[in-house]
Amino acid sequence: MFGPLNMDCCLNEALLHMKYLQVHPGLFGSSRVQYVVDHAMKIVFLNTDPSIVMTYDAVQNVHSVWTLRRVKSEEENVVLKFSEQGGTPQNVATSSSLTAHLRSLSKGDSPVTSPFQNYSSIHSQSRSTSSPSLHSRSPSISNMAALSRAHSPALGVHSFSGVQRFNISSHNQSPKRHSISHSPNSNSNGSFLAPETEPIVPELCIDHLWTETITNIREKNSQASKVFITSDLCGQKFLCFLVESQLHLRCVKFQESNDKTQLIFGSVTNIPAKDAAPVEKIDTMLVLEGSGNLVLYTGVVRVGKVFIPGLPAPSLTMSNTMPRPSTPLDGVSTPKPLSKLLGSLDEVVLLSPVPELRDSSKLHDSLYNEDCTFQQLGTYIHSIRDPVHNRVTLELSNGSMVRITIPEIATSELVQTCLQAIKFILPKEIAVQMLVKWYNVHSAPGGPSYHSEWNLFVTCLMNMMGYNTDRLAWTRNFDFEGSLSPVIAPKKARPSETGSDDDWEYLLNSDYHQNVESHLLNRSLCLSPSEASQMKDEDFSQNLSLDSSTLLFTHIPAIFFVLHLVYEELKLNTLMGEGICSLVELLVQLARDLKLGPYVDHYYRDYPTLVRTTGQVCTIDPGQTGFMHHPSFFTSEPPSIYQWVSSCLKGEGMPPYPYLPGICERSRLVVLSIALYILGDESSVSDESSQYLTRITIALQKLQVEQEENRFSFRHSTSVSSLAERLVVWMTNVGFTLRDLETLPFGIALPIRDAIYHCREQPASDWPEAVCLLIGRQDLSKQACEGNLPKGKSVLSSDVPSGTETEEEDDGMNDMNHEVMSLIWSEDLRVQDVRRLLQSAHPVRVNVVQYPELSDHEFIEEKENRLLQLCQRTMALPVGRGMFTLFSYHPVPTEPLPIPKLNLTGRAPPRNTTVDLNSGNIDVPPNMTSWASFHNGVAAGLKIAPASQIDSAWIVYNKPKHAELANEYAGFLMALGLNGHLTKLATLNIHDYLTKGHEMTSIGLLLGVSAAKLGTMDMSITRLLSIHIPALLPPTSTELDVPHNVQVAAVVGIGLVYQGTAHRHTAEVLLAEIGRPPGPEMEYCTDRESYSLAAGLALGMVCLGHGSNLIGMSDLNVPEQLYQYMVGGHRRFQTGMHREKHKSPSYQIKEGDTINVDVTCPGATLALAMIYLKTNNRSIADWLRAPDTMYLLDFVKPEFLLLRTLARCLILWDDILPNSKWVDSNVPQIIRENSISLSEIELPCSEDLNLETLSQAHVYIIAGACLSLGFRFAGSENLSAFNCLHKFAKDFMTYLSAPNASVTGPYNLETCLSVVLLSLAMVMAGSGNLKVLQLCRFLHMKTGGEMNYGFHLAHHMALGLLFLGGGRYSLSTSNSSIAALLCALYPHFPAHSTDNRYHLQALRHLYVLAAEPRLLVPVDVDTNTPCYALLEVTYKGTQWYEQTKEELMAPTLLPELHLLKQIKVKGPRYWELLIDLSKGTQHLKSILSKDGVLYVKLRAGQLSYKEDPMGWQSLLAQTVANRNSEARAFKPETISAFTSDPALLSFAEYFCKPTVNMGQKQEILDLFSSVLYECVTQETPEMLPAYIAMDQAIRRLGRREMSETSELWQIKLVLEFFSSRSHQERLQNHPKRGLFMNSEFLPVVKCTIDNTLDQWLQVGGDMCVHAYLSGQPLEESQLSMLACFLVYHSVPAPRHLPPIGLEGSTSFAELLFKFKQLKMPVRALLRLAPLLLGNPQPMVM
Repeated sequence: MFGPLNMDCCLNEALLHMKYLQVHPGLFGSSRVQYVVDHAMKIVFLNTDPSIVMTYDAVQNVHSVWTLRRVKSEEENVVLKFSEQGGTPQNVATSSSLTAHLRSLSKGDSPVTSPFQNYSSIHSQSRSTSSPSLHSRSPSISNMAALSRAHSPALGVHSFSGVQRFNISSHNQSPKRHSISHSPNSNSNGSFLAPETEPIVPELCIDHLWTETITNIREKNSQASKVFITSDLCGQKFLCFLVESQLHLRCVKFQESNDKTQLIFGSVTNIPAKDAAPVEKIDTMLVLEGSGNLVLYTGVVRVGKVFIPGLPAPSLTMSNTMPRPSTPLDGVSTPKPLSKLLGSLDEVVLLSPVPELRDSSKLHDSLYNEDCTFQQLGTYIHSIRDPVHNRVTLELSNGSMVRITIPEIATSELVQTCLQAIKFILPKEIAVQMLVKWYNVHSAPGGPSYHSEWNLFVTCLMNMMGYNTDRLAWTRNFDFEGSLSPVIAPKKARPSETGSDDDWEYLLNSDYHQNVESHLLNRSLCLSPSEASQMKDEDFSQNLSLDSSTLLFTHIPAIFFVLHLVYEELKLNTLMGEGICSLVELLVQLARDLKLGPYVDHYYRDYPTLVRTTGQVCTIDPGQTGFMHHPSFFTSEPPSIYQWVSSCLKGEGMPPYPYLPGICERSRLVVLSIALYILGDESSVSDESSQYLTRITIALQKLQVEQEENRFSFRHSTSVSSLAERLVVWMTNVGFTLRDLETLPFGIALPIRDAIYHCREQPASDWPEAVCLLIGRQDLSKQACEGNLPKGKSVLSSDVPSGTETEEEDDGMNDMNHEVMSLIWSEDLRVQDVRRLLQSAHPVRVNVVQYPELSDHEFIEEKENRLLQLCQRTMALPVGRGMFTLFSYHPVPTEPLPIPKLNLTGRAPPRNTTVDLNSGNIDVPPNMTSWASFHNGVAAGLKIAPASQIDSAWIVYNKPKHAELANEYAGFLMALGLNGHLTKLATLNIHDYLTKGHEMTSIGLLLGVSAAKLGTMDMSITRLLSIHIPALLPPTSTELDVPHNVQVAAVVGIGLVYQGTAHRHTAEVLLAEIGRPPGPEMEYCTDRESYSLAAGLALGMVCLGHGSNLIGMSDLNVPEQLYQYMVGGHRRFQTGMHREKHKSPSYQIKEGDTINVDVTCPGATLALAMIYLKTNNRSIADWLRAPDTMYLLDFVKPEFLLLRTLARCLILWDDILPNSKWVDSNVPQIIRENSISLSEIELPCSEDLNLETLSQAHVYIIAGACLSLGFRFAGSENLSAFNCLHKFAKDFMTYLSAPNASVTGPYNLETCLSVVLLSLAMVMAGSGNLKVLQLCRFLHMKTGGEMNYGFHLAHHMALGLLFLGGGRYSLSTSNSSIAALLCALYPHFPAHSTDNRYHLQALRHLYVLAAEPRLLVPVDVDTNTPCYALLEVTYKGTQWYEQTKEELMAPTLLPELHLLKQIKVKGPRYWELLIDLSKGTQHLKSILSKDGVLYVKLRAGQLSYKEDPMGWQSLLAQTVANRNSEARAFKPETISAFTSDPALLSFAEYFCKPTVNMGQKQEILDLFSSVLYECVTQETPEMLPAYIAMDQAIRRLGRREMSETSELWQIKLVLEFFSSRSHQERLQNHPKRGLFMNSEFLPVVKCTIDNTLDQWLQVGGDMCVHAYLSGQPLEESQLSMLACFLVYHSVPAPRHLPPIGLEGSTSFAELLFKFKQLKMPVRALLRLAPLLLGNPQPMVM
């Protein structure tokens, strides 16, 4: 809320970015729009709901209200159009210095006001201080309103000069307006403005709603100091504003129009007030009057004064000292003792010393003089502030503050509900009066405690209806803890209602009331019930008539009916039993007096012991009954919710059930859910006006309720499951929860529980959390709940205590989640093995034997050389380790990331002496470790999960102190880019790192940022990369000295940022860069291959998969140019802006004008592969065929054949088949026929065949085909692909050891083996396959010979892929993944650790972009631990296979999601759960990204797969084995193994265990045990209370102790539900579904009740029934059994029987015919027949 703001300061601060328009209703019928430009207007109040602004006009001293909304486009155009014309010279003179204002003051203009005044706003030159404009940047509008001239002819007049403020209204009585005021700046040239300034675009618009009428005498400053919206007790809203200068609170009533579009304002009421505050909780406001009194108002109706114990009443002289309140005031913020603070006060006035505020209207105003000023009193209330809920703070004149609480209208739920219902039904004025009276009674000092509140309410209500509660037997015995009865006693009826309020206050303050408050006297006055009943006959028989002049007399029938509906509503809440009994007494009294026999009978059947058949009747004067207002909705038959549901279940028709909106919500819910679920009417819950309910309204027009019964029928429209789903989803939408379900009576709840049971079996996986909670699937609700949370740590994130790291050296793999890995690989220790193979933090063993001829010095050199060999392997490990630990760790933001150190020392046995490379004995290559530590940094950074909370500061905080760790930090930055965190790094910091000029940091950073912005075409990143690529800079730019490797990284970065965009300019530059010639000054001469390759890869990424539809690039001839780069030929003339640079040839390298294929071929080949990826384009693929003549073969490097084969297969994606026959088919015939099989000893000789070329070509082509197989089946664990690749890997292993391996060359064979191994790892990614692990382990041990750094790198990358992310991740085969994998697994491996000649090592980490989480981990929702669960995965059909299903035991890696149709958690161990992927994979993706946690819930009676692998221990299995009676075989002690529900466990503990000397109880124990067994095995633990309630009810009936029949009703409803048509049909549709309640239990229940009631008939019940039916008086003792009989057998009330003429019937058939229309069951009729046919012997079946 804003306080009063001056508009001008407001301009600059609060509303800086809003431009306002004003819409006025115009003079001539159409509204007009203009800018708000006015000095005089101040905003005094803003409100959001409704969206209104209140302004005050300082000139006219009036307040106006406007709605605030967004500007519509047409209004914006009107304003802007005018302002465009405004600059032309002829308009300037008239409009520049003039602000026209339209002011329509109220919708119907009163003649007093002038409806249209224009006055010039004084245009001041100093814009800064007081500009009339609302924020305008452009002076042209600053003082020029946007007027649309078309509307108003008056504006065209030439005298419109702005010199005068004139008005066009002829009638105007206000003399002040006639004065002509001269504007000091009237000449137009003073404010002549430049025409080209542009107008402001307005954003908000205010529409005029209301302005207060202008009175003749209006003070200058009457601006409102406080504005608030309050509503009265009936919900009417008032806008109140306090005008302090006049000590007035003005209240305007307002309401929404019927179509909800606008607000309608009513009249203004003035309340004298010095201050005021709303009390929202109880819809009142507290007003501080000028005299210092605090008065409570509701709307504009005065409720009464508020007295605060311990604060002086303002207007009384002080005589004696004030007694201290017994407890200190709540929250008095002053150190002084209260007595000093407040002075003293007369004792009579001191209210009961209650610390909390009691509000009453104690003292009548006339008791003391109002004029007494409060100055002489010292302390008085100065103002009211900070209202919250029902609490406000009073500020006293001495500066201290007191916080007080205004009491609520009612504290007990019962009274609140009744008040709401009565308030709803009465006319508003009467309702307010009634509530005010009640509030005064209830809040009288020392007011009622909780349980006597009801008695007070009844007394108060009946008094207002005209009863004399003192003379009514049951009300006079109320104990009020200080009976207020004499005070409330009604006055003698007066013809007029006028004086009642005053007399009321007088009574409340009478001495009598003071005396009665003392408890002793009150006890003696209170008569005991027995005396009362004796006195009843003498005292009360005379003169019990109703006083017809009271407030509510005419509304008694309406009040009675709504209270009856409240009563029916309370019957649906098992917790309100006590309240119902209280309500019945009131209802019975009213029903008797209104002579409503059916209602009395209805209450009697519900509460036979409370409702006597005879009782005190108050006569209502027959003359007065005419005044009673019988509302249209009043029915002579009492509406009964139980009866309604029962009829529905039996399939009989029922009239619609009456319903009080907002009060009887449960009744509505029950009616609609029965209609939906039992009658199968889908429309019942979809639309508001249902045919099953009649809304009760206070509409004046009489709505005739159709009494004819619309017979509902069961519809077969939809399948049951969907009905159940509709019901459950609808119930959660209306806010129904499990707790509500538990408080419904069990018979009513049964159909709902049945629907829930249906849904629980096969729910949809994407239901909202509330629905899952309602159907009792915690697994789903927890899933839904976690789905809404931001990504963060999941259940599975392992929290390793930091203590462990100190004991053992950190190898970077401590944070893996061992719990899940031990579930995936439970049989062996492969994970420990992988960890051992990949750790690089411990010294290696250097095992060298010292031969006798070696000197010690030579021996040391020998050891160091050996260590150097081993270090080649150690340095290659981190890349693999990064794969293994991918995304497994959530860093602590307060600690730096632990990076394990790269340990390049060794230990030599037997003495374990340290071997070190730095001893200087041998030559170690310089910078040998730089790339290794870079990879180490990447590996450490990749541990961080994408979901971790990381910010820019933490990234910078990790920066190392020592320069030698800079390489690791560079790697760390790249890793952060790959997992998406680098986007959080501030641009400033990025700039900071790049200016350092550290090569590695630049590489890491550029690749990282690009990967983080994959495919976004982000401009800022593009600029960043372009600086490092000379080709992207303008030709005239300064040549920057960018290190070669950084250029390579930048080029790949461009590819990543523009991935898949086919951006023309980028593609053009990259295409030229593939063949960039060496410059004249040696600048591009070294490592040209890696640059050309990078340009090729980048070009491929930019045009990824676009194939022949490269829009707008046809003139570049991309494929032809690439083909030329691949096979060679003349270099084309260089186009583009870099011609200049390449004019002079290189001085070092002689290339001439031909293309150097050795440089350009790899990049071009891969670019073709990526552009035509998966397009199956045969013509391009044929370019890439391996040459099939010896002559051509000699021209191609064998290595390039690998790339060509790979490229060709990637283009012909769909032709790849996972078998060795297909692999061989890639080898040209000439090679196949002549190549040596490597195992043969003799070499076949031939002149024209070069064997070496052939065999090398052969192995490389096969390796290329294998690699493409790896890409095609990446992450699929395809068995045939695995077998095929495994075979080739084994073959290459044997070739290596074959005698003639030297022909092919061991280097080539090693390369091919590494490629095949990588392909194998790609197919089995994340699966941890043992056979592949064995291969990797074998190759790990080979360290001599040809095994260089690159091969180790490849082997350990294969190992890392195999255990990607600790088994949580797998590879995807999407286009972008394949592009990333091509960069990462480029099949030319570095020769040594600093080798970047052919391929930049940093690119090896791009595999991260292809990794996706695909591990599904079932987590038991009760124990919160991962567990095994059986999944059924359904594949979509494709061209290679039909739709198939496969069973997997989770935790498992899922196949790629686009291949799947659905995933299902299969029973019987766990609740079934279906994830349907045909609707979209979003839900499953979000599960997988959060560690793949899928919550599952163990069914009762089942054990998890870990505890019971074969399923032989489940509860059902045990009982089947034992085969003797189910219940006996079930030992309650064992239940703990089968359910975790604490309620069931304790039930078994306390109710099912036999104790010593059981005797009688054994039978109950057996029952309880079998019920428990039933509930556990049928998965319906929620039915346990229903079983027990039914059992208890039957036992009570047997003992004849039924005091109320509601439980019998419930049993009846249960029986009717199970025999209802809808339930029977459901059972036929789902025969396998276990019955919801035990089939043996219900017949027994039915039989027992029948027997009990029949026995009762035999021992005299028949006479009782006969007496009841013929309307004779009954015996008291038989009442409750009779009621049970009537309810259970649905006997109609006697009033329905006479018209049928029972007495004359002679035969049973005749009776049957007559009872047909009463819908009485035949079995009940059989019991009544003897009585009705005059034969006294009952026929008991």
